[in-house]
Amino acid sequence: MKHIFELKNLNGEETTIFELQSAMERGELSSRDLVMYYLYRIAKYDQGGPQINSIMEINPDAIFIAEALDQERKLVGVRSALHGIPVLLKENIETKDKMRTSAGALALENHVSSNDSFLVQKLREAGAVILGKTNMTEWANGMSSAMWAGYSSKGGQVLHPYGDFFTGGSSTGSAAAVSANFITVAVGTETSASILSPAIQNSIVGIKPTVGLVSRSGIIPFSYSQDTAGPMARTVADAAILLGAMIGIDENDPATWRNQNTKIDFTDFLDIEGLKNAKIGVYRSARPDQYRDTDEYDDLLFNNAVSELIGGGADVIDDIEIPSFHRDWGANKLNYEFKHGVENYLQGLPPHMPVHSYTQLVEWNEENSEKALKFGQDSLKSRLTLENSLRSPDYILESLTNLYYSQNEGIDYALEKYGLDAILFPSYVGADICAKAGYPSIAVPAGFKENGRPFGITFAGKALSESILIRIAFAYEQRTRHRKKPNLKV
Repeated sequence: MKHIFELKNLNGEETTIFELQSAMERGELSSRDLVMYYLYRIAKYDQGGPQINSIMEINPDAIFIAEALDQERKLVGVRSALHGIPVLLKENIETKDKMRTSAGALALENHVSSNDSFLVQKLREAGAVILGKTNMTEWANGMSSAMWAGYSSKGGQVLHPYGDFFTGGSSTGSAAAVSANFITVAVGTETSASILSPAIQNSIVGIKPTVGLVSRSGIIPFSYSQDTAGPMARTVADAAILLGAMIGIDENDPATWRNQNTKIDFTDFLDIEGLKNAKIGVYRSARPDQYRDTDEYDDLLFNNAVSELIGGGADVIDDIEIPSFHRDWGANKLNYEFKHGVENYLQGLPPHMPVHSYTQLVEWNEENSEKALKFGQDSLKSRLTLENSLRSPDYILESLTNLYYSQNEGIDYALEKYGLDAILFPSYVGADICAKAGYPSIAVPAGFKENGRPFGITFAGKALSESILIRIAFAYEQRTRHRKKPNLKV
């Protein structure tokens, strides 16, 4: 039976979107074949074998959708580079189909959305096959300070494909599924580090876009000012293709209204010579406590990455200053936005759902504590005393100061002072300041530590500079080719 589900005449499990499209054009592969291949791997390795547990749910119509797209390819042609390509979605992204949207929470486990999120509309228009939804840190890590990254009461714990390592969160399932070759590309969401962290941990590429480049509509919220969806892939090229398919102006999301070029093709910036004359500032002043655990940083691998940039022709400014990097940002803004956003979302749920307010959510969890509160809910409960409005002086002032210090005294300051195209951070330590600014970042594999743990780097830039970051990241990736697939065993 095994041979039926192999990708014949292709680059094995690590096949790219361009290679898949070429094979489908030659008639050597169909979208149906590809869906069946990934379903087989999910059954064998995700739910069986090592039980990575990255998948929350499978779309029961995926094979039918793939067959229809195969027929359309023959009769009409392809819609885009995503035509017939399977995609997984983080489980906080709404789809109008038979799958559920719960953010990993048992209180919402039976919630079936009546609408596609805007980004899912765009993916369907591009011809993508929505294969299923991925496990995640429950409520995007907004529930409990003790909760393990990649755990949800609905889906359980996501495991690391490479070994007993920190999995990263909260888009853990999306990252693990891509890394373990259960899918070609997946969509994650980020408030701060939720795409970048698991991408780094799982030796894949993750793009956290400028807030508003991808619509926030139809995504269970954490923070109005920082939330964004973004692509997760094994290559920069695949991430660029997926990102381009998701962008657009959404009348229901004012953050998207500034998108002037919605027809941009990010694959135009896949320049193998993209490091030449690029001016990149290296940030080295992160404190040890800014990593999730002590084993994340590797000085040798980071210095090797810097050397590769120089070898590729980049103008590297080492040890740059970012004045506000170590600032205590506070939590008022995120706490107020989380409570307000979740309250609004719960109020819009259908009448049959068991919770329709933030208070009811906390109470339901307490009443079902044996199955819903393995790690408690101290983070949820701590926000109960906050007023459910955004008029608090603490909220307003922190929102304003976060923007000023993350931009004017942060990313913009460094870019302007040194005349930079991008900033290089080790691992994902720059995620928080970029999140506060609403600015883009891209995580890329940068090798493996001696114990087999993946290491990565992040390039960051100003608003809507994704094309620059993709060019730099692609050239670095092609020069180094650090990505290695995990050795999954049944």
